[in-house]
Amino acid sequence: MGGREDGFEPSALGTKEHWDAAYEHELQHFDDSGDAGEIWFGEESMSRLIGWLEKQKIPLDSCILDIGTGNGVLLAELAKFGYTDLVGIDYSASAIRLSKKIMEKEGLPQVKLQVEDILNPSDELSGFHVCIDKGTFDAISLNPENAAEKRKHYVKSLHRVLRPKGLFLITSCNWTREELLNEFGEGFLLLEELPTSVFCFGGKTGNNVTVLALQKKI
Repeated sequence: MGGREDGFEPSALGTKEHWDAAYEHELQHFDDSGDAGEIWFGEESMSRLIGWLEKQKIPLDSCILDIGTGNGVLLAELAKFGYTDLVGIDYSASAIRLSKKIMEKEGLPQVKLQVEDILNPSDELSGFHVCIDKGTFDAISLNPENAAEKRKHYVKSLHRVLRPKGLFLITSCNWTREELLNEFGEGFLLLEELPTSVFCFGGKTGNNVTVLALQKKI
């Protein structure tokens, strides 16, 4: 366990250098083939999130932030569904270059994309109705340098960029429902745990992925 209270071993997956290199590779691949690259947690995860927003009747003009947008494919799907006020941030400039090229290919110039670190957001990043995280909190949790403190910064930044009673949708493969509620419980209320695929092993059942819908308390 490496002596860490959360039980995670530090990993290159928690470093900016890893993601810069990964998105430089995907950028080259896109230039060569037109392929947008990997969809984190698969297409099912995007359908699940969009389906929840639809079920909750979230207005199509709601301001939505994708935290750690990567290639921006989730934002493209939200735009195609009809959402009109979409922002994607990533601390990797390579990821933002890739996502901008993908939006251009898809004919979605209205999607805003910018290089931003959620741990140190600009003053302009505020007032969002909905924030979405598919794997970014997971990556921060693997950072070799003081991950616990970075997780606390994340929660504070999230609370700041959301408007009162704003919604937060988080998809994680590292954290259970109970662990996520412990991380976010001080400033957020649980609205719902979204159903995910269940596996059975050794007579026990479980989930590979946890998806929670939270609401900012004030």
